[in-house]
Amino acid sequence: MQHRDLLKPLNAKTLTVACDEIGRRCPHMAAVLEAHGTPPLWDREPGFATLLQIILEQQVSLASAKACFDKLERHLGAITPDAVLTLDDVELRSIGFSRQKASYARHLAEAILGGSIDLEAIAGLPDADVKAELQRLKGVGEWTSDIYLLMALLRPDVMPRGDIALHTAWTKISGEPKPQADEFLAIAERWRPFRSAAARLLWHYYLSEKGRR
Repeated sequence: MQHRDLLKPLNAKTLTVACDEIGRRCPHMAAVLEAHGTPPLWDREPGFATLLQIILEQQVSLASAKACFDKLERHLGAITPDAVLTLDDVELRSIGFSRQKASYARHLAEAILGGSIDLEAIAGLPDADVKAELQRLKGVGEWTSDIYLLMALLRPDVMPRGDIALHTAWTKISGEPKPQADEFLAIAERWRPFRSAAARLLWHYYLSEKGRR
């Protein structure tokens, strides 16, 4: 498979090819691949609900964010901008939203309904333009926009900035000191144009080791 094929959105096949290439380049990642196999694709449906869930995942555990998201889904049925805007702050807080994230959720819903952002339209833009559009939203920074690119749009060459699990995993497999956000992005340059696969490999290691403990 040619590298140009891997510039298309990731799928299970191209993820495997990308991981194999990373393993050939990097003995640390090769060890992860040998011990744990190819990681899941971890794909998510593009759109409002997924972006809202990623916002909920900011600076909390995935389990905590999922519990809140699942409770919201049980409460509303379908998670849509219109449905979210029927909830007041008290209701959102009772579901598990912080005051800040309730504000972000309401702003996102209003932005979509008001037409100031079109998540379907931006899916066709280059990575940098998608990030710029998303980061105009209240509460959406680099990490959130990177995760949306990586998991919802399945872009092949994204390394989320400031992801602590990725930093921790790299430290454990490499034996190097734990990097700061920009230091890790510099480290990740070695995995271009397959950084999304590298991120999945590191998450796979992190979650597998966490599960063992």
